[in-house]
Amino acid sequence: MLLAALLHAVWNALVKATADRLSMMAYVAGSGGLLMLPLLPFTPFPSWEVWKIIFLSLALHTGYKVFLVKAYTHGDMGQVYPLARGFAPAIVTFVGFMFLGEQLPPLATLGVALIIIGIVSLAWRSRTGAKGAGDPRAIFYALGTSVFIAAYTLNDGLGGRVAESASAYVIWLFALDGVSITAIALWRRGWVLLQPKREWLYGMGGGAISIVAYWLVIWAMSITPLGPVAALRETSVVFGALISGLVLKEGLGPRAIIAACVVTAGVMLLKM
Repeated sequence: MLLAALLHAVWNALVKATADRLSMMAYVAGSGGLLMLPLLPFTPFPSWEVWKIIFLSLALHTGYKVFLVKAYTHGDMGQVYPLARGFAPAIVTFVGFMFLGEQLPPLATLGVALIIIGIVSLAWRSRTGAKGAGDPRAIFYALGTSVFIAAYTLNDGLGGRVAESASAYVIWLFALDGVSITAIALWRRGWVLLQPKREWLYGMGGGAISIVAYWLVIWAMSITPLGPVAALRETSVVFGALISGLVLKEGLGPRAIIAACVVTAGVMLLKM
């Protein structure tokens, strides 16, 4: 899950650092789908119950991508990424406890709380003149992204358990996942989107990274409670904070370092 967290932060940074974020998102998602196509003949065909989960997930993933692109348009990664990732585990843990009958021991509950506190506190770090600092649009789209994350996390966690295998679910999901966002990008950018360019290579790398990252997530959710997996996954904001400050030069202050330590403490409690 820590590897998945790092990979997720990396491909998000790729989208944020690109001038045309919608096109890059389409390249990442579309190339991920193309990479899955050769595996389809060797993958069990989903049942109707699994297809219903996949269709819902495709809609949720599309909403997530659109909101994330809009959030990065109006705000820094150092603000948007923690907000988008920060509220999702709280929603997932609450739903898992209230509706799925999942129980968490006291130390794990404390660990989830520390992780949420640490990653949410990262959202408020900013430097003078940072783009999007205090921009309500960045906050709105980031929180909307978080709702989509929580929804598809729960839905895909169920899909990984209902399907013949978690891997089969991921293959079919990613094979179709890039269709909608690519169609949206074609509508907004026109056929210039398909002209060969260097961004294609970056997008293909991002697509491969995103597949590996989410594959690890679905596999983990198929064998363990959703809450701790979702919370541990959100340690990606620590990597995101480092990338934001050291690579994108958005600033990395003492608050971010303290928040990262809080998140680490929460992860340790989850593993006890």
